[in-house]
Amino acid sequence: MNKLKDKTAIVTGASKGIGAEIAKAIAKEGAKVIVNYFSDHNGAEPVVKTITKNGGTAIAIKANITKSEDVKNLFEQSNKAFGNLDILINNAGVYNFAPIEVVTEKEFYHQFSNNVLSTIICIQEALKIFNKDGASIINISSIASVKPTPMSVVYSASKSAVDSITQTLSKELGAKNIRVNSILPGPTQTEGNQIAGTEIENFVVANTALGRIGQPKDISELAIFLASNDSSWITGQKIGVSGGFE
Repeated sequence: MNKLKDKTAIVTGASKGIGAEIAKAIAKEGAKVIVNYFSDHNGAEPVVKTITKNGGTAIAIKANITKSEDVKNLFEQSNKAFGNLDILINNAGVYNFAPIEVVTEKEFYHQFSNNVLSTIICIQEALKIFNKDGASIINISSIASVKPTPMSVVYSASKSAVDSITQTLSKELGAKNIRVNSILPGPTQTEGNQIAGTEIENFVVANTALGRIGQPKDISELAIFLASNDSSWITGQKIGVSGGFE
């Protein structure tokens, strides 16, 4: 229960879904957690309350992670509250599925700003306050980056870009003992992705080796591992958490 004791983490997009579960899970392991949100304050506060109720330490900080000034403020507030940073989990992102014929320039920039640009901006700011002994960056990508489905042309491309960031920066930052890895979730049941009881559920289950929909806890367990010293020799990896979804 203390794999992350005395470590500080920022989790972007942590007011619900996978981000909220990761924030709570790493707090249970002893990390002090910044619960980032943009518009869902009513979601972020219960995450903080759950963490503190269980004896952990967390605060919520609002920031639009596509805006450099917001991101700068997020990391400055984190540093003021908890000191140097050890773990950055780039979880926030958006998705929209549509046939190529109707994809707009606006939608392209929306997804790439939220999924790709935000990852770069957050890492740039994290580098200013990372612990000098090393750190772990975990980028939440998607199984769509390596197994794209129809109508995901923009989304899958944006997540492939995230994986490219992971692999490039693992080489660029390795000398500083900063590890960078991607988690690639498969279809996962969250507040924003209500799969249960739909035709999509039948499709997912039929095409998943382990025969069920993913849950946020499936992803948070890997996040704990990649954030901890248990994975000290692992960097530049794209790790699928999809139950064998094809």
